[in-house]
Amino acid sequence: MTSAYPQDWPVTVVEGRVPKALWAEIRDLLEAAEDADGNPSLSEQTTVLLKSPDTRAEEILTVAVHALDDTSGSSAPEDLAGLAAIAFGPDGAGVVELAVHPTYRNQGVGTRLVEAIRDVRAEAGLAGLKAWSHGNHEAAAELAAMYGFTPERELWKMVLVRRPHEDTPALSPGVRIRAFEPGRDEEAWLDANRSAFAHHPEQGQLRRSDLEARMAEDWFDPEGFFLAVDESDHLLGFHWTKVHPAHGEHRALGEVYAVGVVPEAQGRGLGRALTLHGIDYLHSLGLGTIMLYTDADNRPAVAMYRRLGFTVWDKDVLYSTADPGGRPTVQVR
Repeated sequence: MTSAYPQDWPVTVVEGRVPKALWAEIRDLLEAAEDADGNPSLSEQTTVLLKSPDTRAEEILTVAVHALDDTSGSSAPEDLAGLAAIAFGPDGAGVVELAVHPTYRNQGVGTRLVEAIRDVRAEAGLAGLKAWSHGNHEAAAELAAMYGFTPERELWKMVLVRRPHEDTPALSPGVRIRAFEPGRDEEAWLDANRSAFAHHPEQGQLRRSDLEARMAEDWFDPEGFFLAVDESDHLLGFHWTKVHPAHGEHRALGEVYAVGVVPEAQGRGLGRALTLHGIDYLHSLGLGTIMLYTDADNRPAVAMYRRLGFTVWDKDVLYSTADPGGRPTVQVR
């Protein structure tokens, strides 16, 4: 049994990497939320920051709310009811992501988390923060509106359920595709990634530690990480694929995880060739469904993916606010 009001529940605040015990609770909450929603509540980079030993205190702030067990006089914390994580970029700008355990939804936990963020940040409050809603569920949109946040950016999740009806285009003379080699290609890939995504707010900022954290994940397989190189083995482009294992009622699926081409090699069809090469690889593993993320306003990318047969499956929305200080216009529990 828990106390009826989330505003009475204890809050834990952690700067930097969270302790192992709390991470275990967070992992269980995230799994329950994804099973319920069909979407991860946190971005991959935020998840990496939460558990990486290399995470610095200034890179992430975590606010956790535990439901309060009021069946005993001690009022001991019970389940992890909700989580807010604020990841800070190199410029100090913060991006918020929230996750609420399905058991504790529609009780005001989201409001409790936002109020806790405002309290922790003292005079700064919600100033300068943006917030992701993965799947843009109705409750998240309502919470954003309560605090004066409005949509700023839309990220589409697109899905392909059949092989594109076209052959993989031929590569330019001297260009070949090979697999990524751990211990050899890390710095070259980071350079190419920065160049290819110079104007991308997340992908272009990846560091060596971010790459190594992903390489340490169970899903990483260098055989599905393709590099396009010239005769001097200079990296021109890449297609990093990812396999999402089946979980709950959700089937395994492949992902066009990251496709990039350095500026000097763009305009030659290399991105299309790399994309199809990776899709063929994922299909060869028996994966019938392939997904990817792309910005809704990236018209060239959206057009290419539509031509390949991808359709919009879901949407993530980034919210921002021009009025960071006010109290919510509606209080919900």
